[in-house]
Amino acid sequence: MSRVKKGKRALKRRRNILKQVKGYRFGRSTKKRQAREAIFHAGTYAFAHRRDKKRDARALWQIKINAAVRPLGFSYSSFIGALKKKGIALDRKSLSDIAMHKPETFERLVKQLS
Repeated sequence: MSRVKKGKRALKRRRNILKQVKGYRFGRSTKKRQAREAIFHAGTYAFAHRRDKKRDARALWQIKINAAVRPLGFSYSSFIGALKKKGIALDRKSLSDIAMHKPETFERLVKQLS
């Protein structure tokens, strides 16, 4: 039986897949089938973790705000509740930024709520 070589297209596909998994370990970086599976899973994780990144950022803002209002006699939840009652419409991202970089401004804001 004669030997059949792979066609141009199949080789190009394989090369493209293996380029995407460069740096992966074991067969995932050298074997086409395992590489395709690895790419599929990586895409799934990337999609999920793009959403997790947003969730983590919001949690970090809350932690920063809580750390800034504790010495001023508030808890995070009471601070956010007081902001809403006063009608001050600042989002958590900007509040945490003010708390980190301009503590005197943040302190004046907290004093308005008391």
